[in-house]
Amino acid sequence: EHPIAAKLKAALDATHVAVEDLSDGCGAKLKITIVSAKFEGLPLLKQHRLVNDAAKDELSAVHAFNLKTFTPAKW
Repeated sequence: EHPIAAKLKAALDATHVAVEDLSDGCGAKLKITIVSAKFEGLPLLKQHRLVNDAAKDELSAVHAFNLKTFTPAKW
């Protein structure tokens, strides 16, 4: 499991977290998918801010990431 995935699971009480390296193994570009009930009722921008705040230190080393957030009902 990717270290960012473990951190996001714990911080957001996520039911699903997938982290895919899109940069040939160097970790510079990631695709992150998260399902969490904490996203219920929040606009997309606030959902993404929750993710950024939860893994701020880890994401600072990443050049770019594609983020998809879902509530359990939408997943």
